[in-house]
Amino acid sequence: MKAYIFPGQGAQFVGMGKDLYENSPLAKEYFEKANEILGYRITDLMFDGTPEDLKQTKVTQPAVFLHSVISAIVLGDEFKPEMVAGHSLGEFSALVAAKSLSFEDGLKLVYARAMAMQKACEIEPSTMAAVIGLSDDEVEEVCDSIKDAVVVPANYNCPGQLVISGSIDGIDKACVLLKEKGAKRALKLPVGGAFHSPLMQPAGEELQLAINSTIFSTPVCPVYQNVNAYPQTDPAAIKQNLIEQLTAPVRWTQTVKNMVTDGATIFTELGPGKVLEGLVRKISPEVTIGE
Repeated sequence: MKAYIFPGQGAQFVGMGKDLYENSPLAKEYFEKANEILGYRITDLMFDGTPEDLKQTKVTQPAVFLHSVISAIVLGDEFKPEMVAGHSLGEFSALVAAKSLSFEDGLKLVYARAMAMQKACEIEPSTMAAVIGLSDDEVEEVCDSIKDAVVVPANYNCPGQLVISGSIDGIDKACVLLKEKGAKRALKLPVGGAFHSPLMQPAGEELQLAINSTIFSTPVCPVYQNVNAYPQTDPAAIKQNLIEQLTAPVRWTQTVKNMVTDGATIFTELGPGKVLEGLVRKISPEVTIGE
């Protein structure tokens, strides 16, 4: 069975999507439609902007979404997903690719999510850190031990690689303790906020309104969602899981394992970069990548 996976924030690069725009009239049509919906030329920032331009949450999220979804659209009849999943923001790309959301509604939701998250980031200074070389249990134990600041596991990316999220103070304390515990690396990431943590709650309330007023259809194949790593096809459950996703961890390791258990033998990443394909290799080395 063939699984398609879609990346999240962090996969962006200057020039992303330019080849699609220049070589496919269909892609160009969708990019121009996106410029119209957003009310500014995001393509200018994607193709010729600076890394700083692209790093803004309100730009990054729609940019990665557009590159991912349009990559699926231009495949035409070749795109026959039997299951899909996306990492964080990538879950919206997966839902559009699987026809649970329209292109227009998906883009509007992603933009609403990005703006809400940007606002939440400004309420309290916060960040994330990558932890390499410890088990999930060891990282969870350290996070639980810090009582006077917010710090939680945010992305279970693959065995031995977990991202934590929280207040600046919480992350600083955790990094010291994790290194003492034997982490090969506990390194702060260049992100603007504590995504997938309780500090995103203000954004969650705003996103809930946007999601609840959007029409979701039954997808053409199961969508494995971040919150619980299980396949879902019920529109009401998909919506609820998307709302919870903002403050809950991304269970990517378990998602990939569940997809493999359910029959996935080929994983193809659509969007900027190949980070997720690399994670899949570490989680399930027996599967075929990128065909």
